[in-house]
Amino acid sequence: MRATVKGVNGIDTTSDTIRFVIDGELYELRDVDPTRTVLQFLREDLGKTGTKEGCAEGDCGACTVNIVELDRNGEDVAVRAVNSCIQFLPTLDGKELITVESLVRDGEMHPVQQAMVEHHGSQCGFCTPGFVMSLFALYKTNPKPSRQEIDDALAGNLCRCTGYRPIISAAEAMYDHGVDTDWLRQPAAAKKLPPPGDRIERLKQLSRTTGLQFQGSGKRFFAPLTSDELAGLLASHPDATILAGGTDIGLWVTKQHRELDTVIYTGRVAELNEVNATATHIDIGAAVSLADAMVLIVEQYPGLDELFRRFASPPIRNAGTLGGNIANGSPIGDAMPALMVAGTTLTLRRGRSRREVPLDAFYLDYQVKDLREAEFVESVHVPVLGDDVLLRSHKLSKRFDQDISAVCNAYCLELDGDRVVTFRMACGGMATTVRRAENCESAVAGKLWNEETIAAACKGLAQDFEPISDMRASAGYRLRAAQNLLRRFYLETLGEVEQTVYAYGR
Repeated sequence: MRATVKGVNGIDTTSDTIRFVIDGELYELRDVDPTRTVLQFLREDLGKTGTKEGCAEGDCGACTVNIVELDRNGEDVAVRAVNSCIQFLPTLDGKELITVESLVRDGEMHPVQQAMVEHHGSQCGFCTPGFVMSLFALYKTNPKPSRQEIDDALAGNLCRCTGYRPIISAAEAMYDHGVDTDWLRQPAAAKKLPPPGDRIERLKQLSRTTGLQFQGSGKRFFAPLTSDELAGLLASHPDATILAGGTDIGLWVTKQHRELDTVIYTGRVAELNEVNATATHIDIGAAVSLADAMVLIVEQYPGLDELFRRFASPPIRNAGTLGGNIANGSPIGDAMPALMVAGTTLTLRRGRSRREVPLDAFYLDYQVKDLREAEFVESVHVPVLGDDVLLRSHKLSKRFDQDISAVCNAYCLELDGDRVVTFRMACGGMATTVRRAENCESAVAGKLWNEETIAAACKGLAQDFEPISDMRASAGYRLRAAQNLLRRFYLETLGEVEQTVYAYGR
């Protein structure tokens, strides 16, 4: 690997150079393995060992760093915590990277670090840098977080050495330890802290007008800027790996040790980063992050708030994409049951042609999707249902935060008085794919919404699914849990139980 460090004005404009900023200095890289992770680069190449490796799969949070990039409008910045252990180095192109070493200025600790010291939040010390970087992202994006928002921000940092009490105290006190002079504060009601103008100008200078074509260690990496370019690249390289957020593909490299010869990155494709909410649909580009997509969906369907808060962790949601989660096709993908019962459709593109496919027809078998060679998910269309339609989901897992589901149910219900007009149900973790519960739905359709109907629906579930036993749950447990969660949904609609239990275990 060849690397140079320059001032921000000496930018290499060739398309085969990765360019990004760390601590105000521009790094330009050539001949680097495109699947080398950001964590490996920091620790092994730069000697920045403050960022730690724990799980190497995006779970523990020890490797948390912050990425700064221009927002969708290009006139402000977005600051997000991500897991460096599964982030491929070329995805930093055009961005700024902030690590725990970046925070000390002129020998003084950042307010987040100072608060952690004074409140004894260091635990054993190994995972502390990851906690600091998660809190740093919160510090930059939320001037007055609630306790729940603090808990959410730390959901991806899983160390349990001493418990969270001192770390929570540090999070609550970090705003009292002086002003971060590198960033200007907005009023407390604002949700973003704007940077000095030179940071925005620096990122604008790094923005590309042509796609990135990069080669290193015998492997190729492409980052097209338009959907047309993406379609053309896939036509030329149909065996390429499509990389979105890397929250699954990163593990192919770090855990399965796969060699990915050609990677095509969707993160810079303009059309795939667009969002548009209309009176009838929420249209979400396939490269829009899970964090951004979930905000739009929960605004329309508040009953999905708990599900999406428990979906992975903030660093995973910041990196992962809705389109990537759908295209991955995991039978335990938590977003799919809810999207499925909402009637979501996908736009698939291959070359110049596009076609629409309902999400509930997209999964054919385990890891088999209705995708043709060189075809990709271009956008996701979530219908806006009427105010009389109830959309909710239940997730059951061993750990409340950041855990894989044993069972995940979703329901869509519309009543006319006590009679069912519409009922759809989908389940994750119950089969080789996420899929609709057709017998269950038939038992409910047109019937009175009462205990007798629910009992028939539970019997239908037993016909719909033959779940497996694995490390997360036995087959019998899964079926019984899915039936009981349906009963819970029924009781929620009657007001006999609360809709959510988000504070459970806190």
